[in-house]
Amino acid sequence: MTRLTVWCEEPDSAAVREIYPEGLAAAIAAGVHQADQGIEVRTSSLDDPGHGLGDGLLEQTDVLAWWGHHRHHEVPELLAEAIQRRVLRGMGLLVLHSGHLSRPFGKLMGTSCNLRWREADDRELVFCVAPSHPIARGVSPVIEIPRQEMYGEYFDIPAPDELVFISSFSGGEVFRSGCCFVRGQGRIFYFSPGHETYPVYHQPEIQRVLANATRWAHVEQAPAVETADSLNSPVGWFSAPAS
Repeated sequence: MTRLTVWCEEPDSAAVREIYPEGLAAAIAAGVHQADQGIEVRTSSLDDPGHGLGDGLLEQTDVLAWWGHHRHHEVPELLAEAIQRRVLRGMGLLVLHSGHLSRPFGKLMGTSCNLRWREADDRELVFCVAPSHPIARGVSPVIEIPRQEMYGEYFDIPAPDELVFISSFSGGEVFRSGCCFVRGQGRIFYFSPGHETYPVYHQPEIQRVLANATRWAHVEQAPAVETADSLNSPVGWFSAPAS
């Protein structure tokens, strides 16, 4: 059973509550569960004890989905570093929409992770450019999002290990909207659709992408890795042949 924790900075907005009356995290979690009932989903919030990942929840998480926006600075550096270490040891991480500027993602990418944006009622077309990738399983070649915030290039991230989706917008902009990375033993997927004032997470195609990404990001058992101590062994890497 894959254990997904959906972490969210819940927006304090009547407009958002009208679209997601149970909250953004609950909507994302419900969509993933609807698409794949084999995923065990929990939710947490920045406002919960331990900034949403206390009481050992992080260690009990196979894949962490992260949605944040205006309050990135409220996530402690120590928590971001703990998430980074968990990813390097094999935890999966789904970074959603404006989570590109979150502290955990920035630490794992090593770049500013900034981009161009325009908040308007823009149409987004999400093109699948890797149809054989597990994240694209059961997903149509093009997902249309009728109303969305525009994210455009240049997106200051390292070159993705795999690019699954690119998006285009009515202003002619394009964006690498579905990017896969491997860091240490962990898998990371950044997926840009999901501005809070639009019902993006209610779309079945988006729910399917997030469920597939959860399955892909879950490393069942991270392999054992030689540590630095083993490199300092007085025996060395080989023994001299007997004389």
